[in-house]
This record gives sequence, structure tokens and C-alpha cells, in this order.
Amino acid sequence: MIGKKLPFTKEQLEKIAEEYPTPFHIYDEKAIRANARKLNTAFSWNKGFKDYYAIKAVPNPYLMKILREEGFGIDCSSMAELELAEKVGLRGEEIMFTSNDTPAEEFKKAMDLGAIINLDDISHIPFLEKHAGIPELICFRYNPGPLKEGNMIIGQPEEAKYGGTREQLFEAYKIMRYKGVKRFGIHTMVASNELDTNYFIETAEILFDLIVELSEKLNIRFEFVNLGGGIGIPYRPEQTPVDLNVMSEGIRKLYNDLIEANGLAPIKIYFETGRVITGPYGYLVSRVLHIKNTYKKYAGLDASMVNLMRPALYGAYHHITVMGKGHLSHQTPYDVTGSLCENNDKFAINRLLPEMEPGDLVVIHDTGAHGHAMGFNYNGKLRSSELLLRENGEVMQIRRAETIEDHFATLDFGGLAKFEV
Repeated sequence: MIGKKLPFTKEQLEKIAEEYPTPFHIYDEKAIRANARKLNTAFSWNKGFKDYYAIKAVPNPYLMKILREEGFGIDCSSMAELELAEKVGLRGEEIMFTSNDTPAEEFKKAMDLGAIINLDDISHIPFLEKHAGIPELICFRYNPGPLKEGNMIIGQPEEAKYGGTREQLFEAYKIMRYKGVKRFGIHTMVASNELDTNYFIETAEILFDLIVELSEKLNIRFEFVNLGGGIGIPYRPEQTPVDLNVMSEGIRKLYNDLIEANGLAPIKIYFETGRVITGPYGYLVSRVLHIKNTYKKYAGLDASMVNLMRPALYGAYHHITVMGKGHLSHQTPYDVTGSLCENNDKFAINRLLPEMEPGDLVVIHDTGAHGHAMGFNYNGKLRSSELLLRENGEVMQIRRAETIEDHFATLDFGGLAKFEV
């Protein structure tokens, strides 16, 4: 049975669970820092390279503080994410605001923070100008349509709600130049959880070609190109991760051939990765509550899709380790479930695992992105705590578990006495 590595033993995890009841998400600081440095090193040839961590992956200030120390900025797409950036101490061009269908107050907040505005559509220009003004630096999101294949999660580009067409981009930059903007960037993101290294090199080529043409025809100069995110991780043990060094070298060659050769250098290369930085280094820890035998065998956990909804939402695979039983035969097919009143509340279907019993500790891997962040409160279920495994081996709580009081905080039970039916 092909397994996946863990940063803790069963004994260590049992000790953690004594202090912090399951379920909980736990993140490995040492591995996250090493991974962040790996990306920065791969692109160190590009002066000004920066990754704007997609904070939607794990909207926790402790992780953002760690990544800021590693030189990362933050990619935000909502008011709450902008507020989180501000509370962590990020300002100005450390923040990329990449939103769609954006309310006026969010543009205002982004402008107040001095964030880079990455506009999703040409129609947003007058809306932005009316409600927040025109910034000195502007970026537009490009949707290449049929020029680029998407994937299952984000869909085909021409069906996606994100970005503008090539013709709209030419007009949008022309309008902004007329309005006095002198600093420009360009952005695209057309896939999610993509494992083909060449995919990102091809994306760079599309954008570099477009930069050459925009620069020549509109007489504008680009400061940066944001190649987006979407770099996948090997959720399945047999999968191969994206080779960041191979990707970087492919992009570097295109940069030399298209950007430098046309006299357009220097242009900073940005990314907005999330999943590939923290995804493999987060774990959902749960405990088996019940084993049920009917038409098939079920292992019911104290976690549910409230804690991790990717399997229910996308049919996504997440590897499962039963702590202390890795040496046993994995020949028993289980549906691993939660307790929601929804039949798709399953972490795995017909998964071959060792024989389980109530009380077993179970670790669900690769939940360090789009795990806790996608939680919800259906059935009145409460979202779990988040823990951080520090580099020195200590464990700290970086988000407490919700309580019933939290869940009912927005309801007015006192008004019931005056309510007549």
C-alpha cells in the first residue's frame, strides 16, 4: 500500500488530541516555510518575483504572517480578506485585489490600502472610477477563451465568469492610458489543481505574446505579469507534483525570447498560488465514532463535510491514514462518512483501509488549502479548531473551535416573547 508521510506519530497525535479535541485541522509550519522558499528559489532569476498567497485557501492570520516573513504578498477577493491583510500589517503593493462582481465598498477598501487592483472586466472601469477613483497602477484579468484548455474544477475558459477577451483588453488598457494611468500589469488564471508542468509554461507564452503586442500597439509598458495560481498537488500518493524548477526554466526561456528580445525587460513575474504552498502540509484529524454494517461497511467519523467539503463538492480524493494501523492489510472497503443529513457527506467511497474500530484516530491528508476555509454550518454543525505545529515541535491553537453560542449569536431569541403567530 502506497502511503503518505506525516509530521507526527500516533503517540504525538494522541497527546495533541488530549488537549485539543477532534476534529481539528493542523498545519506544519516547517514544511510550509521550506516549500515557500523552494518557489522563491526557483524564480530567483527574476528580479522582483513575488507570490501573492491566495488567502482564500487558508484565511488564517498566523499562516499569512509566516508567508509574509518568507517574502509573500497576499491575494484577496473580498472585504473580509482585505481586512485580514490589514490586520496582519500588509499594505500597498503587498496586496493584490483580484475580485469579480465586486461591490463598491470593496474597491474603496482596496484603494485605501493601496492594493494593486486587478480588474475582472472592462465594464468595471467606470464603476471603479465613480466609487473609488482611478489608481496609478492597474491590472486586467485576461480570459484566453479557446486558446487555452481549462480543467474540471475551474471549467473551460470560454465558459468561465472570469476575465475579459483579447479585444476587450486592448480597449481597456487604451481607456486607462487615456485616463492617465502609467503603470500596468496583466493577469490570467485558467486552471485549478493542474499537475501538468507544461501547462504553466504555455500560459506564460500566451501572456508574454500578448504583452509584446499590447506594448507595441498601445505604447504602454508593463511592470508585471501575474501568471495566476492553479498549480496542483499530488492528492493521490502515486501522482507526481509539478516540477517548479522545470516550470521556472521553461518560463525563463520564454522571458528571454519574448520579453528581453523585444526590449520589454524588466518585467516582474508574479503568482497567486495557494494550494501548492500550504495544501500538502495541512491535515484533518478525526476519530472514528461508529462502524456500521448494512449493504456495505461505513466508518463514521466525528468530522463531516463541514470540515472538508472537497470530496462532496468535486468528488475529490484525499488520502486517509488510520493511525497505528499502517502496517496492517488494507483490504476492507469502507465508505468513510460524517454525520450530516446528506448522503454525499463522505470523505471516501469504497476505500480499501485496515479494519477500523471506534476510537481510532484518522488523518485525512492534504487539507491545507480549501479545507477549513470552505466550512459551513448546515445541520447546526460547528467548525473545528485550527492548530499549528511549530518548527520546534510545539503545537499552538490558531483558531478555536466554534461553540453553540457562536452559532446562535446572530439570532434574537429575546424577541420570541413578542412574536405572535
